[in-house]
Amino acid sequence: MQLKEAIELIWKNRKYDTNSETEAVSHLNEEVAESLKALLRGDRERAQNELEDAMSCLFIAMKVLNIDPEEVVFRQINRMKNQPVRTMHIYSNRVEIKVGEEVRGGWAIWSADDLKEAQKMAMEFKCKIIREEENQFKDAENTEGLIDVQSNQA
Repeated sequence: MQLKEAIELIWKNRKYDTNSETEAVSHLNEEVAESLKALLRGDRERAQNELEDAMSCLFIAMKVLNIDPEEVVFRQINRMKNQPVRTMHIYSNRVEIKVGEEVRGGWAIWSADDLKEAQKMAMEFKCKIIREEENQFKDAENTEGLIDVQSNQA
């Protein structure tokens, strides 16, 4: 089944009648939120059902907003390909944040706590950590409970 055909079938069989962009997106938001709540409660089956309903709501919202689904797919793939990589470079006495090859920020590391905070920030901003030099706070890197940003696990 083609994407445009699927959207038309969902549109013809929808549960609610709307031409309001806000209402269509609101329905989508509600279904996604319900899926997340079910997942957080450990109810994977309900989460899946809600997510399937969200897909229908997404198709309805796309129809109401007059969005061409094939164009969306190609634009999204291009955005994903062209998204620059964020990295945190840890030197012996400083940290630099780079987006692609451009340095976007940096600061000095004065203590093991500074290094821990930098690693927390790397996880928050989804940066890959690159250790450029041996760090003077070796103990901080091996401290129990420290975040391994590259695998995104504690």
